[in-house]
Amino acid sequence: MSEFWLISAPGDKENLQALERMNTVTSKSNLSYNTKFTIPDFKVGTLDSLVGLSDELGKLDTFAESLIKRMAQSVVEVMEDAKGKVQENLLANGGLKEKMKYLKIDLTSFVTRFEWDMAKYPVKQPLVSVVDTIAKQLAQIETDLKSRTAAYNTLKTNLENLEKKSMGNLFTRTLSDIVSKEDFVLDSEYLITLLVIVPKPSYAQWQKTYESLSDMVVPRSTKLIAEDNNDGLFTVTLFRKVIDDFKIKAKENKFTVREFYYDEKEIKREKEEMTRLLSDKKQHYHISSVALKKGPSTFPDHKVKVTPLGNPDRAAAGQTGRERESEGEGEGPLLRWLKVNFSEAFIAWIHIKALRVFVESVLRYGLPVNFQAVLLQPHKKSSTKRLREVLNSVFRHLDEVAAASILDASVEIPGLQLSNQDYFPYVYFHIDLSLLD
Repeated sequence: MSEFWLISAPGDKENLQALERMNTVTSKSNLSYNTKFTIPDFKVGTLDSLVGLSDELGKLDTFAESLIKRMAQSVVEVMEDAKGKVQENLLANGGLKEKMKYLKIDLTSFVTRFEWDMAKYPVKQPLVSVVDTIAKQLAQIETDLKSRTAAYNTLKTNLENLEKKSMGNLFTRTLSDIVSKEDFVLDSEYLITLLVIVPKPSYAQWQKTYESLSDMVVPRSTKLIAEDNNDGLFTVTLFRKVIDDFKIKAKENKFTVREFYYDEKEIKREKEEMTRLLSDKKQHYHISSVALKKGPSTFPDHKVKVTPLGNPDRAAAGQTGRERESEGEGEGPLLRWLKVNFSEAFIAWIHIKALRVFVESVLRYGLPVNFQAVLLQPHKKSSTKRLREVLNSVFRHLDEVAAASILDASVEIPGLQLSNQDYFPYVYFHIDLSLLD
């Protein structure tokens, strides 16, 4: 399980013996794996300051957990079709060095081997300063996350909008990647080339009738330049003065004149924009080779294969820019930033858990500071109820009222603002590493 219970009990002889009994029972019954959770001694300050810190740490705990879940989800989105590899990218800095580099370890190992980072969060500082340092660190990470993901989403949306234009049938998709300059009569005062969509069963009818649909149609000027599943795209050249009459007659024969005027500058601009966006995404974000082979994930059901005819150098129109790119797997700056700062935020979150145990233990058990923190990892979901019963039985003497209320939900705990489900005779905090659920 990716669930942990972080508890503490007073460090006197009686309660250390209670912890030993807990270890014995949970081990024999195969309820949980237990390890000591070492928390350094901090400058306690006043009890009033600890009460204020308790509330602040609760809010900071919630914020930190929400932040790392958002970052984990961002990794999922950035990795696109390589989502199966997301978990192996959600790691924490283990503090162990190899060749002057910190080793990354999985989140479960980090929690079970937790050591306070003395360099980053000096214990000689007042507790308020330590908490403030962590809060500022997380706030900065969140600010950077918002700006970086906003830029990514804008780029992704722009790219998808361009790709959407390349999908659909001949009636709706862009034609800029199908037609070429050679298909049109350009810069003529009198002549113009139109594009007409003809149903495949009507090809013969089109060839027989297009010259007579209107006066002043250039003979033998039609050419099939592209097809989709149902229709073909033909060119036809005629005099400008008969455009309206030709459109009416074409419609009567179930031929559709597609509104399109060849603009070389606009077509070049659109292609350059697609190239630029793909280049930006390639350079700054992660695109897996799997994603490139499969094409875009957006609007997959509306993609229609359009085959250009007459020019073998043209790319298939149904083929997107992503497919035309040949690129291997890689990591862009956003994914690298997410991995580094996810680790930082996660480490900060576990330090917050340690601070909460310290503060609550002092408030619960009093001064001088003397308590033992233990990390329990339940073996399976079905054993959590039995594990809770064991803990409540072993530590019942710490708070008889709380222990009784657990058995009888109708019993009120005087002066306690939390619900009975959140309060136990011992200090308890929950850690859930299911960040992608």
